[in-house]
Amino acid sequence: MQRAKGEKATAKPRMVPRPFEMNWGSGQVVEEAAWTGPYHEPVIQLMRYTEGEAAGSITVRFCSYNHSGQFQRSPLMVNEAAIAGLKESLRKTPELRKLLRRLVA
Repeated sequence: MQRAKGEKATAKPRMVPRPFEMNWGSGQVVEEAAWTGPYHEPVIQLMRYTEGEAAGSITVRFCSYNHSGQFQRSPLMVNEAAIAGLKESLRKTPELRKLLRRLVA
């Protein structure tokens, strides 16, 4: 689907919490900050492991989805608009925001 330059796409909202599964454990995505841009939807997720060798730990995942809602297995690249959009979205994710502060403090 082609969009006019600068036109914002709308992806289906993903429910939180929702399950995830990795080779080293599984659990729930408990918080998610996302911004939908013209090319993709950058996302920052707080993942809490409840089973497997990672049980009891948390992970922050930086990822993206395409406009059809499919997870993208490519590097996350964000422009200045995405930074502003993610910052706004992080206001609704207190635990994730607190953890990310540790990255820049």
